[in-house]
Amino acid sequence: MISSKASLLLIAPALALMAGLFMMPLGYSLLWAFREEEAQTWGIGNFLKAWEYYSADILFSLVIVTLATALIAGFSLAIAGYLTLGRSGWAVTLLRWLYRWPLFIPFVVAAQVMRTFLAKNGMMNNALVELGLLAPLQTASYLDWRGIVITFVWKQTPFVTLLVAGAMAAMDRAMIEAAQNMGAKRGRILLGIIVPQISRTLMVGLILSYVTMMSVLSVPMMINAQQPTMLTVDMAWRINAYGDYGVANALGFIAYLMTAGVAWIYLRGELQTRGGAA
Repeated sequence: MISSKASLLLIAPALALMAGLFMMPLGYSLLWAFREEEAQTWGIGNFLKAWEYYSADILFSLVIVTLATALIAGFSLAIAGYLTLGRSGWAVTLLRWLYRWPLFIPFVVAAQVMRTFLAKNGMMNNALVELGLLAPLQTASYLDWRGIVITFVWKQTPFVTLLVAGAMAAMDRAMIEAAQNMGAKRGRILLGIIVPQISRTLMVGLILSYVTMMSVLSVPMMINAQQPTMLTVDMAWRINAYGDYGVANALGFIAYLMTAGVAWIYLRGELQTRGGAA
């Protein structure tokens, strides 16, 4: 058995790297969000300027990421549920083989793929025109907020599905088989028996996806080159165009609060669950 001192020595390099490469830059950025360089003082001037210029983008980011997270939850449950309860062997095998592909595609490549797919003259509209479902004049570009949501959902659903499907596979199937023997439909089994048991795993996957989507720069920059846009684009713009690190840090602080709020809700639920179990 490894002693506590040996354990500390083993994790010390990882802790040092985390402190030096993540915690220190994060703390510096959060602290200097309150630094007003022009007035050479400390205050909330950067936050007031950030809200004055980018309040619409803050709300836009919140709505986009929340909507994408809700859709990811629905699609991941549907896919994982079919992998667990599906009766067609070839369909389950094909779905299991297909749904993981976006996991191996970087966000910047996913954004370029969606630009090709969702543009007015893109692959999706051309396919619909060829099938006779749309006339050429009826086609429209989806390179706006819809494109961002579609890209986020397409990219992050496999990650959450992988976690949820693993949790479903680890469940005791006795209750599922008993429900099936009593004639319960698959939708009722999924929502009434399976989802309550894997809800914690689902929540972890959704929170990680929420945080990831809040930090992505390439997708909103390549798909939605208009206002409103997401906070990451605004932060890049303040730094590259104006060298204004104060407002950029303030926007980063606001994004951090948005993700910290989700983490707080999860931790509060976990503590209540553990307290109830104890």
